[in-house]
Amino acid sequence: MSIHLETGRSGEAEACRFVNEIGYTILEVNWRYKHLEVDIIAMDKDVLVFIEVKTRKSLLYGQPYEAVDYRKQQKLNRAANLYISYKKHQGDIRFDIISIFSDPAKKMKVEHIKDAFWPE
Repeated sequence: MSIHLETGRSGEAEACRFVNEIGYTILEVNWRYKHLEVDIIAMDKDVLVFIEVKTRKSLLYGQPYEAVDYRKQQKLNRAANLYISYKKHQGDIRFDIISIFSDPAKKMKVEHIKDAFWPE
């Protein structure tokens, strides 16, 4: 497995642990529809949360959360709309980002950005 895929998987595993620790109920991990994917879909009490996980081993290209650009946000929004329609969810939703910096010499640094963006 390539290093970037391994980094991503270890980051997603850490994000799942983190999400459980803060009391969310995980509904789906790596939910897919055709070319769209949501890393984690969870419930925070009565709010449906779509979570994008970004992991980096270096800050050479910026903070991990900075990779969730406008284009990625639009893809997440399309995936969320499909999921909501499929599950017939009626209620509040939110988009969060879990940004993980995985320095090999140190422990993973997890940053949770609640309500990180709202698609237009």
